[in-house]
Amino acid sequence: MKRSQGLLLLLVFSFQALCQELTIKQQLEQIITSYPAVGLAVAVVKNNKIIYTQSFGYQNKEENRLLQNDNLFRIASISKSFTATALLQLAEKKLISLDDDVSNLIGFTVRNPNHPEIVITLRMLLSHRSSLNDSQGYFNLDVVDPSTSNNYQKCYNTYAPGEGYQYCNLNFNMAGTILERLTGERFDSYIKKQILNPLGIEGGYNIDSLNQTKFAMLYEFNAKEEKFNPNPGAYASRATELATYKLGRSTPIFSPTGGMKIAAEGLAKYMLMHSRYGKYEGGRILRKKTSKLMQTPLSLDGIDQYGLALWKTNKLIPGVELTGHTGSAYGLNSAFFFNPKQKFGLVVICNGSKIIYKDGYPTILSSTLNVLYNNFIK
Repeated sequence: MKRSQGLLLLLVFSFQALCQELTIKQQLEQIITSYPAVGLAVAVVKNNKIIYTQSFGYQNKEENRLLQNDNLFRIASISKSFTATALLQLAEKKLISLDDDVSNLIGFTVRNPNHPEIVITLRMLLSHRSSLNDSQGYFNLDVVDPSTSNNYQKCYNTYAPGEGYQYCNLNFNMAGTILERLTGERFDSYIKKQILNPLGIEGGYNIDSLNQTKFAMLYEFNAKEEKFNPNPGAYASRATELATYKLGRSTPIFSPTGGMKIAAEGLAKYMLMHSRYGKYEGGRILRKKTSKLMQTPLSLDGIDQYGLALWKTNKLIPGVELTGHTGSAYGLNSAFFFNPKQKFGLVVICNGSKIIYKDGYPTILSSTLNVLYNNFIK
């Protein structure tokens, strides 16, 4: 009798789990339909374990290929946190200080001409408090180097370094260059060796070293024509540039500021490491103290309570404090956010949608994050 009751309970729980799975699937598919969106990849961490990964929609609409869990996305600005993590590893080894002068680290003068007496530090780069801006572009360091540009002054805002916040991609392409100069190793190889490989993650910054059949095409939505246009530039080969690569100068071709390619589950593994304050099953990527420093806001301007390539917000899930980062480029929207105390984290990657903003965030991200939170965490 007891055995039959046990089997019955097991069947009941299995059925309930199946019903929940269908409900989540239906909710996420409804998000894709209502926005509309091309594809959506998600992952959920609960009690410091990955408990759910799923993909919806298309990897490539033109070829009618459905999105798979191992598809790789260029995740845009979440990439910044990988760059910061690697530099903080060097800081732990006393090879660098966050308060070092960027001019000495990068090999040319980095000074705001409006405040030439103030040293711009690595900490300022990683927290977007350097007073630099992206007005002259950020994929070539020539724009900010006084020896190669007559307009380098335009790369700086009028306020003093350390006294204001402005999100700036140039900060992190410079930071990636500094990493190369310090290690003597090409940026993409160093990140793969020091972060991705230990965590067992497929991905990287070098497009030509990855399985290109796994790339999820990114799409920009044309509102006038109500259609999605593919954006293959996100995965353009860098083979030509690599042939004449200069270590410690050509680094922006890998885009330390936005060029990581990774799947949702891989991003969840990386997120889990940060949620556990640098710890993973095989050891540590960062010490606990360093990881907490990375997550501590230095800027309280607007919604971006920004630390060192990670920020805190309670705007995405009302009343819930989250730490993480978003990404937006080539039509993609991505997010990874976690709560270390409650031991959960959520990953959302969309390879193209009709983008609507609320409280500074694309609503396809906040909508999906709330579905995942309400079903798996709350």
